[in-house]
Amino acid sequence: MTQAITDWPSPPQHLVLSDNEVHIWRAFLNRPEADVADLSRLLSPDEIERAGKFRFQKDRDHFITARGTLRKILGIYLKTAPDRILFSYNDYGKPAISGEAEICFNVSHSRELALFAFTAGAEVGIDIEYIRRDFVFEDIAEKFFSHKETAALRKIPEELKAEGFFACWTCKEAYIKALGHGLSRPLESFSVSFDSDAPDVLLNVENDPLESNRWNLNKLTPISGYAAAVAVEGEKRPFSYWQIDP
Repeated sequence: MTQAITDWPSPPQHLVLSDNEVHIWRAFLNRPEADVADLSRLLSPDEIERAGKFRFQKDRDHFITARGTLRKILGIYLKTAPDRILFSYNDYGKPAISGEAEICFNVSHSRELALFAFTAGAEVGIDIEYIRRDFVFEDIAEKFFSHKETAALRKIPEELKAEGFFACWTCKEAYIKALGHGLSRPLESFSVSFDSDAPDVLLNVENDPLESNRWNLNKLTPISGYAAAVAVEGEKRPFSYWQIDP
């Protein structure tokens, strides 16, 4: 089921991430130059190096803001200074907190909006996309969607195709990111539901009939004009939503 989130409050002063929760945070990335400078001071040398590889200043600033904000949120959970947090990466580039196995997280940003997902002890993946209407949906779907998904996309009325495409795309990306194995599981090897009211979003995984039972996949609308999805390992968990401003 697609959930439109209309209330993004500031977090409480003493925030706790319990074992059965999912916390989703939202941040806007278009920040004043002074904010970006402050956040850049929280980053590690390798993060600064990554930021420097972006060709355009806006993209560099968005990366710095998203990464610095991630550190600030993790600092709240870990009760530590954001610039002291160390990250490790698996072979596919998925980050984790060095020496901290309990908190799992994932980040995604598109245009001026970023989403951050956090759980305690359960793998999680999140994806957000700005809904572009000048997109060649059919060509991309034919290349990356399953046969079941492409058939479902063709049945959607033309005026709703953009929303349908990006809802499907974010679900697939969230699941892949939660797995943390890059594209070792090809996007076309599993199917998700286009039905916004379907109780099970992850319908089936090729050659693995039990895999869909291992995940909960949730569609979100974090703000008008965007599609998002969160994949969480294990049983269904309640979601809490928070807003953070750098």
